[in-house]
Amino acid sequence: MASTRIFGLQVPIVFILLSITEIIVFGFSVFIAAYARNFISGDISGLENLSVVERITGPLLPTSITFGFVMLVAMVSMGLYNSGYLRLARDSVVLRVLSAHIFGALLFIFLVYAVPDLFLGRGVLFISLLLSFFLILAARRVFVDLIDTDAAKRKVLVYGAGSRAKSIEEIEEQLLHHGVILSGFIRVNNERVEVGSIHVVDNYEPLPDLAARLGIDEVVVAAEDRRNALVIDELLECRLSGVAITDLSAFFERESGKLRLDVMSPSALIFSTGFDQSNFRAFFERMLDLSGSIALLSVTWPFMLMTILMIKIEDGLDASVIYRQTRIGKNGKPFSVLKFRSMREDAEQQGAIWALENDDRVTRVGAIIRKLRIDELPQILNVLRGEMSFVGPRPERPEFVRELMKKLPYYEERHRVKPGITGWAQLNYPYGASDRDAMEKLQYDMYYTKNHSFLLDVFILVQTVEVVLFGKGSR
Repeated sequence: MASTRIFGLQVPIVFILLSITEIIVFGFSVFIAAYARNFISGDISGLENLSVVERITGPLLPTSITFGFVMLVAMVSMGLYNSGYLRLARDSVVLRVLSAHIFGALLFIFLVYAVPDLFLGRGVLFISLLLSFFLILAARRVFVDLIDTDAAKRKVLVYGAGSRAKSIEEIEEQLLHHGVILSGFIRVNNERVEVGSIHVVDNYEPLPDLAARLGIDEVVVAAEDRRNALVIDELLECRLSGVAITDLSAFFERESGKLRLDVMSPSALIFSTGFDQSNFRAFFERMLDLSGSIALLSVTWPFMLMTILMIKIEDGLDASVIYRQTRIGKNGKPFSVLKFRSMREDAEQQGAIWALENDDRVTRVGAIIRKLRIDELPQILNVLRGEMSFVGPRPERPEFVRELMKKLPYYEERHRVKPGITGWAQLNYPYGASDRDAMEKLQYDMYYTKNHSFLLDVFILVQTVEVVLFGKGSR
């Protein structure tokens, strides 16, 4: 499945076409609803004297376009453009589309208060939402049927059949959901074959001829010993014939949204793009943090006040409400992170330990505010002070950082950017409390550190709505 890079992400072309289609559907629904409402009420005076162009370019056009983009944001926030969308059950898709319509309607109503010219009557808005709900479900049914055909999938040939190539075979099911078909693995220089024999292709013909015969769209270079194994002339001929040639680490970055550190060399990081640390980037990040903090405080203060009261009721008037804990920030600088206390006050008498599933140290109020992520709200003050950002790797405790730096390669590099309240790892990986989980989260954090941008931050913030509503990753 062909893709392009947007906001630091590889986005399949079909999802871009789907988003354009759905913006049109949402906008079209407004026009249909407005004319249906006028027809039902009998108020069609003046419409008969207008041409089709005049009707389309009339006062409804700005409103319909705005409605389309607001609803698109709501759809994104419900995970309906995620790479894992095809794995969702039908009931889950219907629930998410319904949730997106409710959330989008609230966003649009809020926007109308700020820009009254976008006003839609209650009847028109209701008909627009009802009509678009069914049209979107129908469009998505057609979309799934179209991209599920082999003709729409991208055929990949892996140059190598050893342990590096096996790492691709291990995610074959995930690749299928991304529209990628593994057409085979080429054994190179008698390397030890570690992939399934059904996938091994004996290279008895030149690589360009093999690629042409199998209809290959992309060759991924995953040979164990690249210095003596690469057939440069044949790879060059493939490239000039329109077949994409991709390094293994770049392939993983694109398809999984993380940097696979076990297959990445320092040179791959040195010569790759990304890792923007410009003043321009820092300025926009700070503006987003300041404006977002003020806006969020104005909306969430009732929930924060209610949380304080609930903690006091459960644990007594003398109980502490805010929990301060030392974490490591940008460039390894320690700071005190603020959270609503969700555990017993004596939770760490034995020292720092990872949070556990069904942790008996968590209070009843704590279990609720953790599930809803309300315990993180005091960190808005950390963002205002410049110690954290809204988006970034989650800050860890010094004890864990010292331990993980000894075990995990490149771990200190995640401190090149400010830590965040939410982040790329939180969207893509559930909460974990082991070295293996730390490694997985590090690979997502490294992807963010490499590709972070203002627009990627906005994308992550929008998708965090899905995390809160559907409880992904909370513990």
